Amino acid sequence: MTRTIRIPFLQVDAFTKEPFKGNPAAVCPLDAWLPDPVLQAIARENNLSETAFFVPTDDEDADFHLRWFTSLTEVDLCGHATLASGHAILSNLRDKGKAVRFSSQAGILIVTKDGDRLSMDLPARRPRALDALPNANGAFGAKPSAFFSGGRDILALFEDAQQVRALKPDFVALKSFGKHGFIATAPGAGDCDFVSRCFFPAFGVEEDPVTGSAHCVSAPFWADRLGKSELFARQISQRGGELWLSVAEDRVHISGHCVEVIAGEMSVPESL
Repeated sequence: MTRTIRIPFLQVDAFTKEPFKGNPAAVCPLDAWLPDPVLQAIARENNLSETAFFVPTDDEDADFHLRWFTSLTEVDLCGHATLASGHAILSNLRDKGKAVRFSSQAGILIVTKDGDRLSMDLPARRPRALDALPNANGAFGAKPSAFFSGGRDILALFEDAQQVRALKPDFVALKSFGKHGFIATAPGAGDCDFVSRCFFPAFGVEEDPVTGSAHCVSAPFWADRLGKSELFARQISQRGGELWLSVAEDRVHISGHCVEVIAGEMSVPESL
């Protein structure tokens, strides 16, 4: 019979001040790595857009090594779960820490206390113009005015926030384009510079409530388009979220609030 162990478990809502808004991330601090099938099974059990796992590291440039899993697969970058992991460490595991450094597939990521918010510095993924995608209009349920590629993610530009809010994507059609995420974005109205919604059906997430990593693409796009490096964005999913953004040449500084909503333990097998 496989031995079980108990591991800490937190659920943190990122990019919001209010519980049950923003993007919920599961955060599991570990003393040492469990086998990948166990990590994937934990993420599947959590059934959130991402579960973050981290272990201490002796790396001179980092305090912890961080990995992210959706319910289907490991991913190379997740902004909201990085912010949530930083919150877990700076609020619970360290009494007076101001910053924590993570090594990851995306390089060294640093989460810093920034007043009542947390900030992180992620690699910019400046998008380039794409030709129209075949059948994409039907996939989104509305016609984008242009498409741009940001590597893993495809940015679809719409006329206004109302159009983005009303989208009813065909997730089977979006999934048929392969291992891509989709960012639907438009100019903001009122107090924000731009709005977005994000869809990742190929990674097991139909709509991500608030997506830090997508702003590595959308923030440089809107910084160039609006001629400004400091931006305030809203992700207008059902849960909604707010992001403060600063764009440098090859980095995006992303800031937001976090709130812890669940803390406890999970009983998990050592192997599968």
